[in-house]
This record gives sequence, C-alpha cells and structure tokens, in this order.
Amino acid sequence: MPIAVTIPLLNPNEPEAMIAALQVKEGKKVTKGDVLCTLETTKSAADLEAEQDGYIIDLRFSQGQTVAAGGLLCYLSEDPDWAPPDKQGVDLSVPSGAELPSQQNHKSIPTNAVPEGLRITQPALALARQMGLALDRLPHDRLVTESVVRSFLVENAEKPRVVAPDAGFDSTAILVYGGGGHGKSLIDLLRSLGSYRLVGVIDDGIPVGRAILGLQVLGGSEALPDLYAQGVRLAVNAVGGIGNLTVRVEVFQKLAQAGFACPAVIHPTAFVEASAALSPGVQVFPHAYVGSEAHIGYGCIINTGAIVSHDCVLADYANISPGAMLAGEVQVGAGVLVGMGATLNLRVKIGAGARIGNGATVKQDVPEKALVRAGAIWPE
Repeated sequence: MPIAVTIPLLNPNEPEAMIAALQVKEGKKVTKGDVLCTLETTKSAADLEAEQDGYIIDLRFSQGQTVAAGGLLCYLSEDPDWAPPDKQGVDLSVPSGAELPSQQNHKSIPTNAVPEGLRITQPALALARQMGLALDRLPHDRLVTESVVRSFLVENAEKPRVVAPDAGFDSTAILVYGGGGHGKSLIDLLRSLGSYRLVGVIDDGIPVGRAILGLQVLGGSEALPDLYAQGVRLAVNAVGGIGNLTVRVEVFQKLAQAGFACPAVIHPTAFVEASAALSPGVQVFPHAYVGSEAHIGYGCIINTGAIVSHDCVLADYANISPGAMLAGEVQVGAGVLVGMGATLNLRVKIGAGARIGNGATVKQDVPEKALVRAGAIWPE
C-alpha cells in the first residue's frame, strides 16, 4: 500500500526544518531504511528514512527549502505508475474511524481515532497526529486541511519565553521595554550610568532569545508578571511612539498594571539644573540641557542635543527631538512632538497633540493638534 512520507517534528519549539541534503529524486526506487533526506533545525539534525521499499512519487520539495513539520515530502509506492489521490480526483477526506499507515519514523506520538463527523485530509490528519493534537478540537463544519491545522496550532500555541535568572529582589534591576532604535539608545544610556543591572528586553514583536546589544529578549508583555515575581521592579519605556503616541502610552499602562516603576534617566553628558523638576519616566539623552525651574512631565523624551530653557513646562509624553531648541517659559502640551532642529521662541504655547516639523521656527502660539510643517515659520 502506498504511504505518505511527512516531515517529522525535530524540535517542539521549531515547527520548521531545512532540507540540508536530498538523496532521492522523482521516480527513484528505494529500499526500507534508505535515507531520503537530511533535515536540520537550529538545534538538531536528523535523517528521514524510508519505511518501506518503493518508488518516490510526487516529490514536493528540493534541497535547501524550508519545510513545516507534518508537511508532505513525497509518497512511497511499490507501483512506479501509481498516482497520489489528489491527482486521481479522489476525495481526500477520511471517513470516521479510518486509520492511516505510519507517516513518520517516531513511534512516541499516539494515534487518535478520527471523531465521527470530522472531515479531514490525509496530510492534515498526519500533521495533527504528528503534533499530538486532539482531533476532537478541530472544527467539524468544514473540510480540515493542513492550513486549517497549522492555523489552529499557531492560535493555540503557548508563546515561548526566556525567564530571567532568579536573583531575588534587586533595587537596581531594570527592564527595557522595546528593542528598536530607541531601545538601543536607552540600553547604552543605562550602561553609561553604571547604577542599574539590565535584566533583558521586553518586546511584543521580536522573537524570544534574540540579542539586542548583547541583552536578551525575554518575551512580550506576558512575561512581565514572572519578572516582577522574580524581584524586578524597574523598567524604561523604549517605544518612542513617533507617529502613534498611543503605543507609547499603552506601554506605560502595561508596566504600571504589572507593578513596574519607570525612573527618570539622564545621560551623564546631559546637564539638568538643580532647580529643574523631572517626573518619573523622563528620558534625557546625551548633551541635552534642561534649564532652571523647568518642569518636565511624565514620560517625556528630551533627545540628544535638545535645549529646554529656564521655566519651560512640558506636559506628559511630550517628545523633544534631537537638536530642538526651546527658549525660556515655553509651554508644551501633552503628547506634542517637536521635530529635529526646530526653534520655539520665548513664551510660546504649543497645544496638546500638536506636531512641529523638523527645522520649523515657531514665533506664536500653536493650537491643539495643529501641524507646523518642516522648515516653516509659524505663523505662515
């Protein structure tokens, strides 16, 4: 009886493998035990062997390709002229109670009977059994294909994570939430201070285990409770929020809900006057200046080389870009973005949510949510 040869799961955390070597071609005759191909993941390699004598029929992959566990590599048939079911126009759905021959060399995965009413293709059934998936969890209102099974596995998979070493409560331990460019700047800033122990990076879009400037990604927001339980209490928000301030605000909310505090951090080359007041979450980058009795709100960013002169007031989440200059007594509303090299004249007021373009000059007040274009002089 012809059998389908499927790709085995070599590593539970890696659903795909690369065909490092392919020893067969379409129509070749093989004997039981012959190596069909060599599969490699980042952590292991294995030879896939023929389970019976036969001819290679419908070979679907070539050397160097990446294949998913449970995917069909080929069929083995004693008849060289045999055609697979999908090329015979045969319905591949499996009737209730039907069984498939062994699809792979690993004997540890149990065979579970097909529930009554479940219509599933042979490759989908092989994949479900390969992954140890209970068949009664699959939908009964449609024909279940490989893509349906893969989607189900992705939606129900537990996200992998790397747990930081348990060192007990440490008042200097700190997380960096965000692994992009702003995150790299903050990692260097914190290291330059020498007063924090960087535990790792939290990022909802970067794979666990990847290194950012030598600092490991520990997971997304779901990892915060575990890290808090291990004694980590501090974090910096490395999501800049340029173009979408909501994302940055949401990160602050996630950190607060998980119990983390966000300290103000100031690069050693920045200068902040003793009479200035900085709220938690403020970030002051290299060579920036904060003048006398300036008041900087929660979560503000004062970027590289920016000048915030005496008596300025910045509301929460304001972002002052590199090289921007604020004269004395300027008032900046919540969530305002002041672009690179922009100049704000004495005592002007910038309404909440306004955006000041790069290189703009502001001579009078700017309304809420207004846009001053790059290089413009306001008012125009």
